[in-house]
Amino acid sequence: MVTGVPGGRARTALAGTRFADIRWVDETGSTNADALELARSGEPEGIVVVADHQRAGRGRVGRTWTAPPGSSLLVSVLLRPPAGVMETCTMALAVAAAEAVEQVAGFAPRLKWPNDLVWPGDGSDRKLAGVLAEADWPAGSPASGGYRQPDPAERVVVVAGIGLNVTWPDALPDELADIAVACNHVTGAEVDREDLLIALLRRLDAHYADLASGGDRAALATAWRARSATLGRRVRIDPGSDDVEGTAVDVTEDGHLVVETPDGSRRTFAVGDVIHLRSGLRP
Repeated sequence: MVTGVPGGRARTALAGTRFADIRWVDETGSTNADALELARSGEPEGIVVVADHQRAGRGRVGRTWTAPPGSSLLVSVLLRPPAGVMETCTMALAVAAAEAVEQVAGFAPRLKWPNDLVWPGDGSDRKLAGVLAEADWPAGSPASGGYRQPDPAERVVVVAGIGLNVTWPDALPDELADIAVACNHVTGAEVDREDLLIALLRRLDAHYADLASGGDRAALATAWRARSATLGRRVRIDPGSDDVEGTAVDVTEDGHLVVETPDGSRRTFAVGDVIHLRSGLRP
């Protein structure tokens, strides 16, 4: 067993898998940004960038992600999926992370659409982790030339990143106390980040294998639904224009949320921020 080298144990445990190339650093700006730069320099799929601390961690719609050094699992994975399944990479990483937490820490977080792991998943929505997947320009489509819709079978660059709260101070700052949670808050004991990384990458390897081969996405969608904190709940969604309220009734195989509005119609959202309304579950 490799000890004393950051990521050494994970490299040994993951030898022979898609994600054995683990590059663990003390500090960086953003693991997602680092992985995107590796992709642009021609590096292959499967590189995993891990950092003990990020100075400029990324969240959705320009938000930042901050965590005390060494307290969170901060990891980004370089993927090159077929364009037709690129939207499901967020779903694959979220499911893999939830499965890893259950395996290693012993509790089962829920998934809040579009990209959060939450605990306990009953509407209180304390955030355990956030996922951010970023796609780069398709091959042959430089930014200066404008976007070209890739063929569904064409490989595109996707960097899927996650910030997972593992061992945080018991006394959170007032601004986080009601909205964030870490694994040690739930378990009452420290959880090993490298053990979580190994479990997460093994589960991601299994889920991503189907996507990379153009296989059936139904199993992944089923796994996401089974862990959802959003489906069946009254929600307000902000798609970037007018807010929409209704009941979240399904998630598609592309990871889009289906909401039934009070007039009985259904709308499907590819993006948007969701608030779980206090009215609770659908009767």
